[in-house]
Amino acid sequence: MDTARLHLRPFRPGDWPDLYEYLFQEAVVRYEPYEVFTEEAARREALSRSKNSSFWAVCLKDGGKLIGNIYLAKQEFDTWELGFVFNQTYQGNGYATEAAFALVDDVFKNRRAYCVTALCNPLNAPSWKLLERLGMRREGHRIQNVYFKRDEAGLPLWVDTFEYGILSCEWQERGKNGTIPN
Repeated sequence: MDTARLHLRPFRPGDWPDLYEYLFQEAVVRYEPYEVFTEEAARREALSRSKNSSFWAVCLKDGGKLIGNIYLAKQEFDTWELGFVFNQTYQGNGYATEAAFALVDDVFKNRRAYCVTALCNPLNAPSWKLLERLGMRREGHRIQNVYFKRDEAGLPLWVDTFEYGILSCEWQERGKNGTIPN
């Protein structure tokens, strides 16, 4: 799938160097349920993602560099879950919005999605602002509902979660009004 500046494709095992480049960045994985990756972990992850159709490699059209990934997975009742992680070097240029828009548009138009949902940490303002640019509605703020990491004593580091969603009818109406994200 192509957009104006990007090529979105399935992962390949050989994507591990570019995957490592951004999953090694502490700022990139700060809100993810995993720690920074080693080279070996990135090799395993690229192989795993190459077998998982929910992960999309986001590459620059010019040069083909892998700069991030979109996770878009079918859930029950034609609901899809959206997530994204991008190399810090390429953040702030609209690439994540462009890629997410293309994939969300595809599931609504071609895969009969009923709705798309997403979760993010309230401290991760760039992520929730991206979701809002897509037209997603903040449906909830769950307080200390999940943990991915532990402190030095092994105790959970509880964090909050924003919940977002958009229905197919809302997405279609948004398209009719010409409100496509920049």
